Amino acid sequence: MTNNIIYAKDITLYDLEKKFHLHLNEDERFFHEWQTDSPALTAEEKIFLDLVRAGYMNLIKYPGMLENAVQLTVLSPLLHLANLLLAPFHIKTETSVRVTNTDEDITVEGRIDILILEQSFWVLVIESKRAELSVRAGLAQILAYMLASPLPGKPCYGLITNGGSYVFLKLLITEPPEYGVSRVFDLMNPGNDLYHVLAILKKIRLLALNSLRTEPA
Repeated sequence: MTNNIIYAKDITLYDLEKKFHLHLNEDERFFHEWQTDSPALTAEEKIFLDLVRAGYMNLIKYPGMLENAVQLTVLSPLLHLANLLLAPFHIKTETSVRVTNTDEDITVEGRIDILILEQSFWVLVIESKRAELSVRAGLAQILAYMLASPLPGKPCYGLITNGGSYVFLKLLITEPPEYGVSRVFDLMNPGNDLYHVLAILKKIRLLALNSLRTEPA
């Protein structure tokens, strides 16, 4: 049997559904983490996030904002505020991954932009896109990465952003694997949707810490 290799940037949702039996779970109870019991933000955090949003709004006045500008301007402050760069977590960039389906006739290869992890436990997979691309453009790509999680018994969370829009994902590698998607948070909305993004990142951190505490010795 021929094993075809597909690069993650070229994968489609149809490919993932057909070859990996991945399906979308639209029951709000499946991915409730993004909308329930998120930690409250301090006044200082909100002031800083207002500055981050202002920096982004200034940057988009100029053409050609690349992925590294997105990471520098918005992602880095968010990850710092969420304490996802502190022990026991650490960050990896451009992490090579590959995942093969159960029929072993297709392998997906690619590089994760940003991976937050604790040893082999993947806490958060982040895919950043250029400002002019929709976050939907990275949906199949990040799901392919998340399918490569080395601990299938634990939920894997993802975040796609182009700097101005943010969408969270949750994947469970069950039989068959299933995923859920949050609403899209956008900096063009009234107020500052970065408040919601940071609160969800803090929630994911707490869930990861609780998962580590309950691991058997």
